[in-house]
Amino acid sequence: MSLINRLSVRLQNHPKRVVYPEGTDPRIIQAARQYATRGLGVPILLGDRTRIKINAARLDIKLDGVKIIEPGRSDELEDFLTKFQGLRRFRNLDKQSAKDYIVNNNYFATLMLATGRADAIVSGATINASSALRPLFQIIPTQDDVQTASSMLILEKEDSRLGIDGALFMADCGVIPEPTSEQLADIACTTAGLAWHLTNERPRVAMLAFSSKANKDKHASIARMKAATSLAKDKARDHDMPVEIDGELQADAALDPFVAEQKEIGGSVAGQANVLVFPDLNSGNIASKLAQMVSGARSYGQIITGLSKPAAEISRGASAHDIFGATVIVAAQAVDKKYLYPTD
Repeated sequence: MSLINRLSVRLQNHPKRVVYPEGTDPRIIQAARQYATRGLGVPILLGDRTRIKINAARLDIKLDGVKIIEPGRSDELEDFLTKFQGLRRFRNLDKQSAKDYIVNNNYFATLMLATGRADAIVSGATINASSALRPLFQIIPTQDDVQTASSMLILEKEDSRLGIDGALFMADCGVIPEPTSEQLADIACTTAGLAWHLTNERPRVAMLAFSSKANKDKHASIARMKAATSLAKDKARDHDMPVEIDGELQADAALDPFVAEQKEIGGSVAGQANVLVFPDLNSGNIASKLAQMVSGARSYGQIITGLSKPAAEISRGASAHDIFGATVIVAAQAVDKKYLYPTD
């Protein structure tokens, strides 16, 4: 059973509300219909009600169980205005300027998330990443002891030898261009924490580089990954996280037991990593895009990590199936782990 199907079964007992700022997009409507039909919660589509209904009719999709909100006509505007102008970043805006922000679907959806009117958000289907991420980073605070939010992509193949039952967690592939050692440690721990939350399996984190266990740190990127590995281990230990972390490792040594053995790299991560942390956004984004294009693997994300609320920033090229998968992931993220995986 795939990760999405496993999470869907558990989510049926703990349904969540997921808001989509781009509610008129046909792929969003299809994903929302599947989410509602499977009894996973209430999808909330933002946008022009008439246009949403027309697009749904063209797809022969019924909107039963799907909530539609037009931000400019919402009864929540005054409450959101008070919340918005109370934020330090926006407190000097006049009322009309603040309202202009709020009626923007992405800001309205983020305020729904911030005020508990929605449990998770999925955005990015029709806009660039910066436009989708900006409201989230401006309004939603980071988790305690996390300095910088980042993102992860989940690749899944029908090969249980890969990652956790076929699911491989890759970070950061969408947010921080040149992370510091401290930021890389944050990325490692927040990604591992979410992988554990979603799978209930021990994360094995490989801090990736172009060499494995180099004796010398002559290259700055190698030195940075070595430092990040040490910081991540310390942070995981301080927070009593059930995780194994090692680095620096090449990707093949991280994933293939034979390669790890040939390169004489031991430990609990080499050859069996299920979380990959890339040294920078260049390598992470390029690797993730290549993997999606040539491997035939399903992909879900970007899932934003490090924020105090669940959010996904999907690709403009995402299919309805990809969007549904990202929806299930952020909805499951909104369920307390003790309820998602209760102990017998």
